[in-house]
Amino acid sequence: MKNTVHSALDAVYLACIWVAGLSILGMSLIIPVGVVTRYVFGFGAQWPEPIAILLMVVFTFIGAAAGYRAGAHIAVGMLTDRLPPALRSAAARAVDVLMLAVSLFMLWYGTKLSMETMGQSLAALPAVPVGLTYAPVPIGGLVTLLFVLERIVFGAQHSRAVVTYDHQVEEAPAVN
Repeated sequence: MKNTVHSALDAVYLACIWVAGLSILGMSLIIPVGVVTRYVFGFGAQWPEPIAILLMVVFTFIGAAAGYRAGAHIAVGMLTDRLPPALRSAAARAVDVLMLAVSLFMLWYGTKLSMETMGQSLAALPAVPVGLTYAPVPIGGLVTLLFVLERIVFGAQHSRAVVTYDHQVEEAPAVN
């Protein structure tokens, strides 16, 4: 069961990394198009800015979920590093509970916001419903919720091979 959960969440994590990476790639390609059309061709294209903003929202909420699982989120350990081990453990549990609350908030209210604005459309892109632009909020909340529950049940996952950048096993130093 444990391995099945880890394997499934490894796939979710990799999907988050790919979505976040492709979002940055898309922004990197779209923003120069807007600059070129404005300053080289002399007209401002309407679509690059809203698409780039949408990709930034996707990157932010989906990438944040992946960052949480990887332990790459911002953490200020100045206070907790000075606590005794029992209090340090209690503080870690408090953080888990708070992250659970934040991800549930994002999931619930993000879904409400997305559903309530589905009937509106973006001015620059009339074919795109406003609710679609808010969809990364509840999706990111759901993925973060899964990663928080995994952390609560199985512990931190930041040292798993899929999460680390250096997948190679370090070799023992040669003995002369």
